[in-house]
Amino acid sequence: MFNFDETVLERLQTAKKIVFFSGAGISAESGVPTFRDDLSGLWAQYDPMQLATPEAFRRQPALVWGWYLWRRQRVRAAQPNAAHLALAQWQAAAGADRVICLTQNVDDLHERAGCSEVLHLHGNLFSSLCAECGQSVDEAALPKAHQTRAVDVEFDPNGQEITPPACRACGGHIRPGVIWFGEALDSQVLDRSFELSATCDVLIAIGTSGVVQPAAALPSIAREAGAYVMQINPQETPLDAVAHSNIRASAAQALPELYKHVHKGQ
Repeated sequence: MFNFDETVLERLQTAKKIVFFSGAGISAESGVPTFRDDLSGLWAQYDPMQLATPEAFRRQPALVWGWYLWRRQRVRAAQPNAAHLALAQWQAAAGADRVICLTQNVDDLHERAGCSEVLHLHGNLFSSLCAECGQSVDEAALPKAHQTRAVDVEFDPNGQEITPPACRACGGHIRPGVIWFGEALDSQVLDRSFELSATCDVLIAIGTSGVVQPAAALPSIAREAGAYVMQINPQETPLDAVAHSNIRASAAQALPELYKHVHKGQ
């Protein structure tokens, strides 16, 4: 189906470090709506900027927490697609130190596909922390009524306001472990992403718009450091000007085929 350039295949076969940089497009192929499209039912009357900010959580914690539990439930219903599975297979075959997964996505589809290590630039939808003291809270430690993994816990499919649980350490509200508008990315995660991009041999951008900074700078950092940059995206993006090669296809179509070609005979 795809005629991959032999030079590209050779680069991938001999690369000591490959960075896969994924965005919303790869999750959309599993049926996970993009952030701005995930507003229906109760949430349809709101702009994402009204819900995904620290100010919104302080002002209406039950509204914001309810939205994020609803989003968690929707992601739970989605399944990893062929692109997630191919990336996980690639990482398992070469090792997590040689095949790195950086993602802008807050879902857990890479992990559920089998990736052993994933660096989430924008946080994780299924993690939580105290809005006051910052203490991390595992979902299993939340009251059962707030656990989207609990089979007998149901949330209104049209959305509902849900008061967030209290932190056991300080009594503050528990909030989602994602990076909201107006918040800085985790400096350790960002620095590590910059380092990996600057030291890889190949960077493959998958389903990312290439406009959300500072993450969108990673392909440019890789190219400037001498890496080969490839993009897999059915649409044109600003990364077209950065990538050495662009594959105009869905990730679920292209990535499994690329994996087969690179590992043929191995």
